[in-house]
Amino acid sequence: MSMYGQIRSTLINEYKERPQVYKDKITNWNAQGPIIRVDHPSNLPRARSLGYKAKQGIIVVRVRLKGGRKKRAAPGGGRKPSKAGRMFTRDISMKAIAENRAATKFGNSEVINSYFVGSAGSFKYYEVILISKGSPASKSPSYSVIASKNGRAARGLTSAATKYRGLRRKHR
Repeated sequence: MSMYGQIRSTLINEYKERPQVYKDKITNWNAQGPIIRVDHPSNLPRARSLGYKAKQGIIVVRVRLKGGRKKRAAPGGGRKPSKAGRMFTRDISMKAIAENRAATKFGNSEVINSYFVGSAGSFKYYEVILISKGSPASKSPSYSVIASKNGRAARGLTSAATKYRGLRRKHR
C-alpha cells in the first residue's frame, strides 16, 4: 500500500474507533476559534486529491460549524401549515456553509475545495483550501482559472455548492 493509502486508512480507523489521541485533537479544536488558519492539512491525502499543494499562497482553514437543523426564531406569518414548524433542514450543505464562511473571513482568497475533518458533540469541522489572488501560485496554469473567478463560494461555483444547484446529476 502506498504512503497516502496508509495515511488514509489510519485516519479512517481513527475516526471510527475514536482513540484518546483523536479526542485530544478535537478537544484542542473546540478551545480554538470557529475559523482558524492551520499550517498544514490534517488529512493530507484528501487535501492533495482536492487540489492542495504546499506552495506559497495556498492556505488551509479549519471551520467549526454547529451541526443539526436550522431553528426559526418564532413561527410567524399566520396559521399556515408551511409556517407551523420551528426546525427546518438547511437549503445548502454544511460543507458549502463552511466554504462561504472561510471565503468571507479571508476576503483576498478564493476557495479551491473543502473536505470533512471530524465531529464532536454538536460541532462539525471542515478544512477549506484557499488560494490567495496575488500569490505566485495563482498565476500557475492549474490555479489561474480558480483565482480569476471572484466569489466562487458565494455564487455556488465550488464542488459543495454545485450539489444544491443541481449540477451533479443530469436529469432527463
